[in-house]
Amino acid sequence: MSEAELLFSEVAQYLRPEDVAQLKVAYSFGQGAHSGQFRKSGEPYISHPLAVARILGGLHLDAPTLTAALLHDVVEDTHISKEEISERFGNPVAELVDGVSKLDKIQFQTQEDAQAENFRKMLLAMARDVRVILIKLADRLHNMQTLEAMPAEKQRRISRETLEIYAPIALRLGLNNIYQELQELGFRYSYPLRYRVLIKATKAARGNRREVVGKIQDAITNKLKEAGLDFQVSGREKHIYSIYRKMVEKQLSFSEVLDIYGFRVIVNDIPSCYVALGALHALYKPIPGKFKDYIAIPKENGYQSLHSTLLGPFNIPIEIQIRTQEMHRIAEDGVASHWIYKSSDANLNDLHMKTSQWLQSLLEMLSDTSDSLEFLEHLKVDLFPGDVYVFTPQGRIMTLPRGSTAVDFAYAIHSDIGNCCVAVKINGENAPLRSELKNGDRVEIITAPYAKPNPSWLGYVTTGRARSHIRHFLRTIQYEESVELGERMLNQALAALNIESSLISEAQWEKLVRDIGAKSRKALLADMALGKQLPAVIAKRLASPRESEESKHVSSEPITILGTEGLTVQFAKCCHPIPGDIILGLIKKEQGLVIHMNNCPIIAQNKKNAENYLDVAWGKDITRTFEVKLRIVAVNRHGVLARIAAAIAKTESNIDDVDMESEKDYTAMSFVLQVRNRYHLAQVIRNLRRIKEVARITRI
Repeated sequence: MSEAELLFSEVAQYLRPEDVAQLKVAYSFGQGAHSGQFRKSGEPYISHPLAVARILGGLHLDAPTLTAALLHDVVEDTHISKEEISERFGNPVAELVDGVSKLDKIQFQTQEDAQAENFRKMLLAMARDVRVILIKLADRLHNMQTLEAMPAEKQRRISRETLEIYAPIALRLGLNNIYQELQELGFRYSYPLRYRVLIKATKAARGNRREVVGKIQDAITNKLKEAGLDFQVSGREKHIYSIYRKMVEKQLSFSEVLDIYGFRVIVNDIPSCYVALGALHALYKPIPGKFKDYIAIPKENGYQSLHSTLLGPFNIPIEIQIRTQEMHRIAEDGVASHWIYKSSDANLNDLHMKTSQWLQSLLEMLSDTSDSLEFLEHLKVDLFPGDVYVFTPQGRIMTLPRGSTAVDFAYAIHSDIGNCCVAVKINGENAPLRSELKNGDRVEIITAPYAKPNPSWLGYVTTGRARSHIRHFLRTIQYEESVELGERMLNQALAALNIESSLISEAQWEKLVRDIGAKSRKALLADMALGKQLPAVIAKRLASPRESEESKHVSSEPITILGTEGLTVQFAKCCHPIPGDIILGLIKKEQGLVIHMNNCPIIAQNKKNAENYLDVAWGKDITRTFEVKLRIVAVNRHGVLARIAAAIAKTESNIDDVDMESEKDYTAMSFVLQVRNRYHLAQVIRNLRRIKEVARITRI
């Protein structure tokens, strides 16, 4: 029987005859479209879509999904258009095919950009219809099964992508069998030597384990019979990638990982799960802290089971999973269970609701993130969830990735709660926002109407949702600040050409924006602040062509720096300028205006790029503090550091950081201090000079 005949006979078990007839038409259409095309392995290309459709047929997916699977490459690889597919097979099939198709016709700067944009498009389509990702996962699974025909470098790239993106998505959707096979194949081609060594060692070890596995399984069977349960019990083999990951993560040897035996018990109903657990705990002692109840609190992908690790004969650890038949089918087929079992099962409905919520959060991330690589970074974070379960003040359970903080929790509730959070109570007590949440914590977020996200939150949030919302907010704020600074920079450049900015007509602006290809006048001003456009060049293009050369050398007023400009003005970490220093502004691409001291070595190195410099000067009545770095060499004596710290504190200066290097008689200390200006710094230095152990003070 051919592959096509196998497909039609398999799907005839659950599809209507008219659906099977449509599949036959789609197969003939796809075969004609791919005529003359071959895979790297030498097989006719149609063998690939056929294999993808068979994988999905195994999940009992509906006729439109299988039709789209047979046609999923025709738009990408042949002359057939989406419109033609829509006309012949209906719009739902055409939309599924379009969602799976890549963006090969668009030019990207790098392979990474292209792949990131492909994922972005695919996940946007998936958020509309989850069947898109089911087709893509089956497509990736068959590609991995036939990866041997590809060159070694391509094997490594595709397998890394599979381990990082596709396998976690399969897990997130509860497609356990696809997830495990993608992991095994991804590991095989990413680390071929390690894979071969572990395969060989596992085969040798499993032969020696059969007798032990048999004895433990007999003991479990007898105990469950005594409890009067109707059950099935089976030994679980550890997968190669699972063995490898456990060895790496827990720093275990191969023999230590393989010494753990796994068994699965399937019973008829939920009460029987707990009866079976009690019986097995009576048979072998449970290991403290190694019990998880995923029935009471299911995983995000709908997975439910009781997990317990017991100490078996000869002190062998035994991992037990106990679940019902319904839980087992969801554990194996996940979100695809919807098509396999047309039931009103509460667990299935709950799974679809959770999947829907996850897809909705993807849509939010897509709308908040313009950059595809950044979106992919957020997605990778979200695809590796742990199992931290915390409670809202109302008692609702929320699942967050391991390592999540109070800020992640706030954004998980709602983006407005996250944006306005100022404090948190964990288990009724005040705690820092960066506090890492633990299982069972009761978390209450305190908000303030005028609060806003802090850039430092990006240093400790874990979830992609939180990271995406914070970055989106900061970008919006930075944009407004950039527009304001860009206008000031342009006005200075125009003044150098003796031109009043108010005299430039709207028509001149429109022509310039059009010629440069900017989105708007505001966008052009923001680009100047961020170093993407040079104010001097823009000023010259706005200037009248009749402008005399002499007027171009008229001096202009410097830009005033107040220290309150926000993210668009940065103070260089190399020289730490403070009010009172002579300063110069350096325009750096993507960073905006960076303020340096006039004698900073970085300025000397960049003198040839004079057009990147701007005249800047400190404003009056600056109230904020600035970082400054001092190096203090002091005689090694008891209590000298305490005296130095006290002297600094007397001048109302804060110590941000201190680093020490000791030699035989002297200690060199590098302090990062907060000061208001040069006069304040002079006070600090005078106070320090009064300490007799201080030998030398240098500003770095």
